[in-house]
Amino acid sequence: MDAPADEQRDDRDPVEWLASVVGPRLDEARSLLEEVTSRWRGDSVRIGEGTRERLKDLFRELGLVTRDDLDELDLRIAQLEHRLRLLERDDA
Repeated sequence: MDAPADEQRDDRDPVEWLASVVGPRLDEARSLLEEVTSRWRGDSVRIGEGTRERLKDLFRELGLVTRDDLDELDLRIAQLEHRLRLLERDDA
């Protein structure tokens, strides 16, 4: 008479048995989780970039200035002031 499947399983190390049953499924789950999280990160970056561009366009249409535009203007003004000081020194 053959031994029942439960008794045959008892002959193996419980850790080996658990690893043989659960191991491949854990690998599949881990792989799926990694794929989903990388897709989510990529989607969130793309959504963020698209939203930023749409807001910039909306601000321009409304005549508002973005922080980047203001920083660029500040730099230009500083450059012009510096050039003006150089010209005033040459005249003196």
